[in-house]
Amino acid sequence: MHTRLKKTDKITPELPSVYLIRKNSNLGVCGFSEKETGYINNRIEKGKDFIYIHRSGSYACLVINDETKPFFSQLELLRNLSQRIQSVVNEHDQPELMIADLVDDPELLFALIEGILLNSYRFSKYQKVTDKKDSFPVRMSIFAPHFQEDDMVRLVALCEAVYLARDLVNEPLSFLNAERLSGEIRKMGDISGFSVEVMNKKRLESLQMEGLLAVNRGSIDPPTFSILEWKPELVKNEKPFVLIGKGIVFDTGGLSLKPTANSMDYMKSDMAGAAAVAGTIYAIARCGLPVHVIGLIPATDNRPGGNAIVPGDIITMHDGTSVEILNTDAEGRLILADALSWSKQYDPSLVIDLATLTGSAAAAVGPHGTVAMQKQAEVWYEALEESGFYAHERLVLFPLWEEYHEMLKSDIADLKNIGGKEAGAITAGKFLEHFTSFPWIHLDIAGPAFLHSENSYRKKGGSAVGVRLLFDFFFRYAGGDKISHKNAPGSKGI
Repeated sequence: MHTRLKKTDKITPELPSVYLIRKNSNLGVCGFSEKETGYINNRIEKGKDFIYIHRSGSYACLVINDETKPFFSQLELLRNLSQRIQSVVNEHDQPELMIADLVDDPELLFALIEGILLNSYRFSKYQKVTDKKDSFPVRMSIFAPHFQEDDMVRLVALCEAVYLARDLVNEPLSFLNAERLSGEIRKMGDISGFSVEVMNKKRLESLQMEGLLAVNRGSIDPPTFSILEWKPELVKNEKPFVLIGKGIVFDTGGLSLKPTANSMDYMKSDMAGAAAVAGTIYAIARCGLPVHVIGLIPATDNRPGGNAIVPGDIITMHDGTSVEILNTDAEGRLILADALSWSKQYDPSLVIDLATLTGSAAAAVGPHGTVAMQKQAEVWYEALEESGFYAHERLVLFPLWEEYHEMLKSDIADLKNIGGKEAGAITAGKFLEHFTSFPWIHLDIAGPAFLHSENSYRKKGGSAVGVRLLFDFFFRYAGGDKISHKNAPGSKGI
């Protein structure tokens, strides 16, 4: 993220400006002429939410907040208006931008600037020539009397985390194999202050992490298992939260080979869960949140080479469960199961896993939401669902009825790794549930993790879904009682 943010104690109308206003805001401080003010009021009366004023050598954008909407909808509308602002910024290509809050609501202003910063993300590492139309100011000054330094720190940390997670998802396998993924996570830890331990293949063999090792058999690159930890001196939770991210850095499907078009060609994104976990802990550490969080990232690619597992194989997982492999493309649940088993040693308050796990989840909700399941975590889930509305990373709760377990029974092993044609997202979750003995939430992010067309500030490619959701959840748990969600849609909170 290249834009530098700073607070200012005065409005400077001569600068390129964005004003956050309500319908009855006092525009006298903005330096508009009588003619400009008349034009603005006329557009407001016509129900416009975005007004552009061209000034000599500069410009002004007015963003009108719709206070008739639920508060969480106001936040998302402001984030989405960042695209309109971006188009104006691109046209003028000036190095500085001033943003003034005339509504005097730090959370609304946060959402507006968040959208602007996230909309300016570009993954151009491998491009020799970049599009100059995608320019963005290098300096952004913020006039907002009640927007505190802590708000600025939180905003920058969160947007940096999203950028880093998007970068990881967008990187090709030629750069980001399992070992490099662990290395990039170490760099994130060095910057933000969380610790990283990486277990290599020899250590994994000694621990009998057979789910991860079995998936790795077809690869020439070794697997890794990264343990991330943020534990400041004073924490709110007595027992840690554990986040688990699926780290399949590329998924061919193994011997159950995927088709290329609209399937295997996007499978560099199959580690989006790992990116989300790393990004979340990065933001938590950058903000110094008083919460103990552990991240577990099992990582490998899934290939059909070497001594790759085949349909009909039986493997014994880290916890001793035998699993009949009927489809080598159902590999994510194997590596997650080992991580879930490993997490028992922490006696966690809650475990949340994130994974691009099933096409079934993507088919059910598309790119607009995440399929969720939970066990013994009703109150936690309600709080997470609430954060989903405010981050606009919404959750859809699926059941874990016992009938789905029947679909996973094997004739020759404890479990089989697929359940059949129906309810694929649920049977995948039900498989994972077998390896849990603690409060647990499963998030299948297959739909929104990698976007095939631009969706406002989320951009095309890796979306970093999960980072903003989880950060909101932990921020409010760890001390965000200073900021309460307004008009929350039915959640009781933590």
